[in-house]
Amino acid sequence: MDEIAEVAKVSKPVLYQHFPGKRELYLALLDSHLADFSKQLDDAIRSTDDNRQRVFATINTYYQYIKSESQAYRLIFESDVLSDPLIAARIEEFNNSLATSISRVVVEDTEMNEQEGLLAGRALAGLSQVSARYWATTNDAVDQQTAVDLISRLAWRGISQFPKEK
Repeated sequence: MDEIAEVAKVSKPVLYQHFPGKRELYLALLDSHLADFSKQLDDAIRSTDDNRQRVFATINTYYQYIKSESQAYRLIFESDVLSDPLIAARIEEFNNSLATSISRVVVEDTEMNEQEGLLAGRALAGLSQVSARYWATTNDAVDQQTAVDLISRLAWRGISQFPKEK
């Protein structure tokens, strides 16, 4: 509860006034943070029609979220309760929604079918998430801009090899 109170920026007694238990509170915070992060990622995906810039914007959103919302990010991806079925289902829903958003663009701009696009979407989201999480542990050994540029180029060089045949 201490960690949740810190993330929520309220005292523990205030938390207990509004939620019957830790799990209910965690779920409320998780839902709020997932909605916020999802909106940021959707905004990045819709920010341009230039797919190279889309890749950069989406990866940059992951890195920026980890940097500016580190407590919320830990709550979403590094909590000790992620094995709880209800919590795991919400994280899976978030991951699937993001992969679906990415796959729509991939399928539209390549010859991939929906299932292939979804797999590519999961891979691109996973690359962003795992690299950003690792980067956050390195104490800026590589500055954020360089890290985002590096991972964006890696992702773009991969996905750009699947052009739609005209």
